[in-house]
Amino acid sequence: MTWQSGHRADDKTFLVTGANAGIGYFAAEQLAATGATVILGCRDTSKADLAMQAIRARVEGARLRQVPLNLADLSTLPATVDALGVDSLDAVVLNAGIMLSGPERRVSPQGHELMFATNHLGHFALVAHLTPVLAAGSRVITVGSFAARSERLDLADLDSKHDYQPKPSYGRSKLAQMLFAFELDRRLRASGATIASIVVHPGGALDALTPARPPLFARTPAQRLRGLPANLVLHGKDAGAHPIVRAVLDTDITGGQLWGPRVFGLRGRPHQETPHPHMTDLDTAAGLWAASSARTGVDPFSVRQSP
Repeated sequence: MTWQSGHRADDKTFLVTGANAGIGYFAAEQLAATGATVILGCRDTSKADLAMQAIRARVEGARLRQVPLNLADLSTLPATVDALGVDSLDAVVLNAGIMLSGPERRVSPQGHELMFATNHLGHFALVAHLTPVLAAGSRVITVGSFAARSERLDLADLDSKHDYQPKPSYGRSKLAQMLFAFELDRRLRASGATIASIVVHPGGALDALTPARPPLFARTPAQRLRGLPANLVLHGKDAGAHPIVRAVLDTDITGGQLWGPRVFGLRGRPHQETPHPHMTDLDTAAGLWAASSARTGVDPFSVRQSP
């Protein structure tokens, strides 16, 4: 039994980025079960097809669509928004992301470090392009990460030109997402908009604890057995999607909040958390916003609330 069981959203339309795998897939599946129209934003259209096939096998009458989405290439985003073909969106879930492990620094088509470009800049620009279709009362849900807790942003080296290491650079890209999301909500409030920007994180979500969804992905008995000890402190990606889904649907959740799993922030039912101070720092957020706008050429909202 999940929080959204019995909750209906038949008249709503939601966009989930990176919905063809992992937490994004389960967010799309769970949202589809509410009767909403769910648009899967995916880089690989064949994987998006498999994801929709898997959802339809479990959700009778699921209303699904897909649009091609390559967050790493900023030049493609206007076409993606045009392909949505909707007059309004009720929520966008900023979930897609990459985590590189190789020692070599990679860059996007626009020359930015690839994780920062994909995880943060692409979503920053996507929100800007989506502004005309975000309905009154809609929600922007940003999926953060535990990895952001131990990192700090260097505004002079956002692209990790001088200090590239895969794990820290990934953590900084997720911190940038969270800083952006909190700043977005401040600017929305200052502009008088009714759109809410909410931050969530999935806790410790493991493949080994995640139920299979053929033909998209499977889990062998051996993988299941290996994951059982971790079940005491972690959970699967299906449970990791619960904070996302609740933030989309629960009208008691308001902009500027952070939600994650209840048990040590690692597993369990969603609950509200207090963000770490460096995730909401006004000066860092303002500097990041200005740098992101300069890099992408767009600006979701120009109003900044005075401290």
